[in-house]
This record gives sequence, structure tokens and C-alpha cells, in this order.
Amino acid sequence: MIDLTVYEDRLEQAVQQARERNIIIPTYAQMKDPNLIPESVKTELSSVGLWDVAPKNLFRISWKNQPQVKGGGFGEVNYLEFPSSLTGVEARIIALVGKWFPTGAHKVGAAFSCLVPRLVTGQFNPATQKAVWPSTGNYCRGGAYDSALLGCDSVAILPEGMSRERFDWLENIAGEVVKTPGSESNVKEIFDKTWELRASDEDLMIFNQFDEMGNYLWHYDVTGHAMQEVLEKELGPKGNYRGLALTTGSAGTIACGDYMKQLYPGSKIVASEALQCPTMLENGFGSHRIEGIGDKHIPWVHNVKNTDMVVAIDDNAVVNLARLFNEPEGKAYLIKQGVPEDTVNQLDLLGFSGIANLLSTIKFAKYYELGEHDVVLTILTDSMELYGSRLEEMHAEYGEYTELDASAHYARYMLGESTDNLLELSYTARRRIHNLKYFTWVEQQGKTYDEIQAQWYDPNFWTGVQNQVSEIDALIEQFNSRIGLSG
Repeated sequence: MIDLTVYEDRLEQAVQQARERNIIIPTYAQMKDPNLIPESVKTELSSVGLWDVAPKNLFRISWKNQPQVKGGGFGEVNYLEFPSSLTGVEARIIALVGKWFPTGAHKVGAAFSCLVPRLVTGQFNPATQKAVWPSTGNYCRGGAYDSALLGCDSVAILPEGMSRERFDWLENIAGEVVKTPGSESNVKEIFDKTWELRASDEDLMIFNQFDEMGNYLWHYDVTGHAMQEVLEKELGPKGNYRGLALTTGSAGTIACGDYMKQLYPGSKIVASEALQCPTMLENGFGSHRIEGIGDKHIPWVHNVKNTDMVVAIDDNAVVNLARLFNEPEGKAYLIKQGVPEDTVNQLDLLGFSGIANLLSTIKFAKYYELGEHDVVLTILTDSMELYGSRLEEMHAEYGEYTELDASAHYARYMLGESTDNLLELSYTARRRIHNLKYFTWVEQQGKTYDEIQAQWYDPNFWTGVQNQVSEIDALIEQFNSRIGLSG
């Protein structure tokens, strides 16, 4: 459960700072349904850029922003369907698009959901405390952005091997940027840095996405409802929803699968990781290049007992498909192969983890032999806007991208995606993966034996968190009322 104990003295200071900065806080209900946002806020947003450090952009933490960089309002959920000419499978694969969030990635929502319960209860005082955001990339960007909107200092922690775009942007947003050794799969080094900071004399609050249930809750509630809306629009009378496939970085996003499985009990939840670091699949380790997912541990917020399958994606497939989808010769080749030009022109909506998600859905569809009336969902967490430097690096290393390269990559990594490196989970296989949490969370990070047992055996552990939305929304409304700027 998310701790919602109210600390009145610090809460009043937080209210005062919000009042001085003309800040009001969106509710979960408003993030799901922007029609509930006050008209005065919508009017103000008409002249605000999507990435601007403007407090009203808190209300753009939604899947329903109009896809434009400035002045956009709200519409339906942003999503993209991939045709069979690209995927090589008959199943309908539909993905929610994360580019049109502030910061260009949906993690800004998860970060906000970790921050807001502590803000509106007075547990976190933005006037005196620093917010620390440990991450492998987009989450700390989202946290630093949320902190800037609220006027509090922030510390962004991420591996030094992440893409240049992340660091360039953070230098102008975060109060401090800490680079830890390694790359995407070096999560423990991030945790070690947070313990080092805890031992300092600074007044800090750590918002660790890997164990913050606010991360789980935002995706269960907000992303889950967005998926439901898209599915109800697209399913049709003959359609069958089969499930979703997602890479697990912090394993927050996959919480939307819990929501969808409650609506469609026969649906599957597929968790994906890098083949070069097969932690769930083989209790393995290693490093990889699929930025946006973390490894070598099982996140505390992953409801493993509800996961049906794990798959591993080769990072060679991801980086080469990034070239196929974005190099001029690659795009031209896809059009020659019959992929609609409109689809090809939108493939830059897939960042590295988005490409891995697409490949995961293809594995899922092939394994279960899904047909034309079967629907599989996934998410494009960010876009190639955050990976341009990687394309430049590959161009420098491998040279010009040719039609021959495009032909090979399309055949091998798209049409040739197979059902290898995949495991349909039995009860005991799920328990094996869940038990891996012990070595990170109980031995290293301060969780208790009773807590890890409750995650597996207590049926109210996850539903208890899910049912906190209305209570948190009530606290947000009380916070806004005290500010006196409710719109």
C-alpha cells in the first residue's frame, strides 16, 4: 500500500509553495479523462509548448494530448496499428504512443504518480527537500521535469552509457545529474548511489521507480484505462483481445496488464527482456543496448504472479531495426515491400524499447498462432527523438545504410522473428522469478521477508494498491482547495 499518512506542518509549507508558484495538481481522474480539466487550464495550455517548464503542463500527463509540440488540446488516446506487411503476422498489433507526453516519454506520468502522494500528504516538502530520481533514463527525466514544474530541487541518477540526448536535456532541467558506471543493465550501481546519498547530510527523498507503488498505480489506472478505450474502439464484433507484451524496465508499465486482465480474464501478460541479459528467462546477467529496460534483478513493483510468459529480444534486432525504420534507404525499402507509406512515416514513433515491444508482440502472436481477428496491445514508451545520437554512432561505425542492409534486416529481424528464447510460465516458473526479488530487495534494499511473502500469498497486496486511486484523488482535491487556485 502507498503510505498516505498526512503530516500537517509540512503539508502547509507545500501548499504555500504551490500557491506562490500558481500550481494546481491534476487528479488521476483528470489524467484519464481530460474533459474534467478546468477550462481555464485548457485556455492557458493553448499557448504552452509540450516540453515547456510550465506548471500547467502537469495537466498534460495524459495519453490524450493532441500530437503537436505547442498549444495542443486533448483528444483521443494516441495509438498506432502495425500492418501485417510490416510484422509478418496476421494478428492486429496496436500500440499506445508515448511521444506526446511532456519530455517525450510516458515515464513522466509514473514519476508524477510517485511524487504526488507524498506531496499532498506533506511527506515531501518541495520547499526544503531535494527529490532524487534513480533511473536508467526516462524516469529520471520525468522526475526532474515534474520537480522543475513544482519548483523543487532534483537529483537525476542514471548510467553514464545512456544516450547523449538524455544528458543534454537533463543538464538544463535537473538540479544535479549523477552518472553511475555502466549502461542499461547496471541497475545495482544506481541503487548503491542512492544509499550513498541517503548517508549524506542533505534533506533528500528518494523516489525509486523500481519499488515505488505509485509507478505501478499510474500504469494500472491511467495506462490501463487508455488501453481499454483503444481496445473498445478497435475490437469490433469479431475481435478477440489476446493480451499485451511489454519490456520490463522498472516493470511499472506492465501493471496495465493487471487492469486489462481483470476486464478480460483470459488475456495474457507477456514480460520481455534483452536476450543479452536474460534475468527472468535464465536467472542470467550481462549488458545490452535496449535503452529503456533494466536488468539483473526483478523490480519490486512487478506482479510476477500475474505474468503468463517471458520472452527475450536480441538487442542486435533492435538497433538494426532502428536503422531500417529511420534511414532513408530503409524506409524506401519498406514501402517497396508493400508497407503503407503512412505507417513507414510514423516508425520514428518507436524508440529502442518500443521496437523491442513490437518484436515481443510478434513472438507472442506466432507462439499462440493468432489470426486476423486477434488483437495484441503494446506501448511505444518514447520515440527516436531520444536516440538520434545512436543513429549517428551506427552511421559512423558501419557506414551508409543501403538497400541491401534494409533487405537483410527486414527479412531477419522482422519477418524472421521466431518463438525461440521464450517461456510460457507455469505456477512454479512464476514463483522462481518472484523469488529472485529476495536477493535484491530483502538482502540489499531493506524490504522484509513478510513483505515479499505478502506479494505472493496475500491476494489483497496488489488490489489494495489498485483501490487507492479515489483516496489519493480526494487528497489532491483537498490540496488544490487549500491552495485556492482550483481553476
